[in-house]
Amino acid sequence: MIELAHPWALALLALPLLMRLLPAYRESRDSVRVPFFNKLVELSEQRPETGAMVLRRDRAQHFLVNFMWLCLVLAAAKPEWIGPPIEQQKSGRDLMIAVDLSGSMATADFTLPDGSTVDRLEAVKYVLATLGDQRASDRLGLIVFGNAPYLQSPFTEDHKVWAQLLAETEIGMAGQSTAFGDAIGLAIKLFLESDSDNRVLIILTDGNDTGSMVPPVDAATVAASHGIRIYTIAIGDPASVGEEALDTATLQRVSELTGGRYFQAFDRLELAKAYEAISELEPELYETISFRPRQSLHWVPVGVALLLYLCYHSFGAWQTWRRLGAARAA
Repeated sequence: MIELAHPWALALLALPLLMRLLPAYRESRDSVRVPFFNKLVELSEQRPETGAMVLRRDRAQHFLVNFMWLCLVLAAAKPEWIGPPIEQQKSGRDLMIAVDLSGSMATADFTLPDGSTVDRLEAVKYVLATLGDQRASDRLGLIVFGNAPYLQSPFTEDHKVWAQLLAETEIGMAGQSTAFGDAIGLAIKLFLESDSDNRVLIILTDGNDTGSMVPPVDAATVAASHGIRIYTIAIGDPASVGEEALDTATLQRVSELTGGRYFQAFDRLELAKAYEAISELEPELYETISFRPRQSLHWVPVGVALLLYLCYHSFGAWQTWRRLGAARAA
């Protein structure tokens, strides 16, 4: 299907009609006055005339001028070939994972399917290893936090790179404390910079907030105002005390304020079940984008006009050359 990108340009077709309202173009020429003018008139058998002489075009010239004007106006209107609609699917959700890298994550109290005992961070990595395949429709991001939160991976559709960046995290690389509230604040900043309206934050921690500039509950209130749902997963020992004590009340309150849920995962199976529950609460979401490819055809009328112009003048030059040849032969 062909459409005009600038259909208003067709109004220029009437412009030549306005030219008829204007006076004819006048041009004066110099002449030579000779004393034997009458003798020249007698010998040439021509009758001298006074006044203006209006040049007249032949039919071919009239057609050529009108047709070229039509072609130029069509080119200005920019005809385009509109192809069939093409649909593309893109990620419909931004999913940020915030992982606690404080010193308490080194506690080895998780067991893998092969029977080996690993620390809490390795158990988190093990469960998250398949997250990219399970959340194919989501853009994944990764925040690590300790003394302060750090962006490990911005939102990306390349889940292999995301998994690699997760595998490179180590306990203590962000410090020994647990800046839980500041991690929420960094996630809010990243969500506001994205263009997705569906925003989910999953936080894994085994302790309590020990040094955030913004308390977790206050940060959760701000997150809720921006439509960010927070799912908290406690992976620590509920019997721990001191700085490593698990603050389940704050985790529950953060989830409630944002419309998310709180999970306890004190072993690998419970951690996997928590992710399965989140997957059910946050099913895959796609956004479909439909567009029709456009190919400009403005060069076609321009090419036709140039071709016709060259043919006309080439034919005129050939006729002139032929007359000159006949005159020389005579």
